Amino acid sequence: MSSPGTPSQAGDVVAALGAHRLVPVVVVDGADQGARLADALVAGGLPVAEITLRTAGGIDAIRAVARTQHDVVVGAGTVTTVDQVDAVVDAGARYIVSPGLSTAVVRRAQEHGVPILPGVATPSEIMAALDLGVDVVKLFPASVVGGPAAIKAFSAPFPGLRFVPTGGVGAGNLGDYLSLAPVLAVGGSWMVEKTLVTQGDWDEITRRTAEAVALAAAA
Repeated sequence: MSSPGTPSQAGDVVAALGAHRLVPVVVVDGADQGARLADALVAGGLPVAEITLRTAGGIDAIRAVARTQHDVVVGAGTVTTVDQVDAVVDAGARYIVSPGLSTAVVRRAQEHGVPILPGVATPSEIMAALDLGVDVVKLFPASVVGGPAAIKAFSAPFPGLRFVPTGGVGAGNLGDYLSLAPVLAVGGSWMVEKTLVTQGDWDEITRRTAEAVALAAAA
């Protein structure tokens, strides 16, 4: 098992996500796809990837990127169980993203010293996250629960909380989210669509990534 990270290391990871402002939500299957995808993102100016566990080869992809592409801030997404927390940390994930809020999952990630972004959609879930010491949450599914307007509403009773809205975020509304002070970064898959990965169209992924990076910089 990988050794737990330190608080300063965890803070560095969160700061890196905030600096890049974009978290590509990636669905890849296996080490080769993971490595090729990471190369395409780096070529587009975005050394960040949230590799989801939606395929059997997700953990292998995380491990491949963590071992060979040290400059990429690689994380694990769609983490829903304590066992998955252990597995992705062992594979080298530097942060964890969950679609919902599980106390057990959050606490296990904290035991490893790895930052976790639990999914929230209501004030009650936000309060539960704050009770667990979490100050960065994933608003999910962002477009369904109110989009930028929801973040504005939530930020009033919860000052200091930062959001990574995910779900329905794309090139067209990226700026609407990133213009809000509570938004640390946005998560999205438009630049890394599964069809592009399946087709091996790494050049198109790089092109879309570079476009997204430029849009984020302008926002």
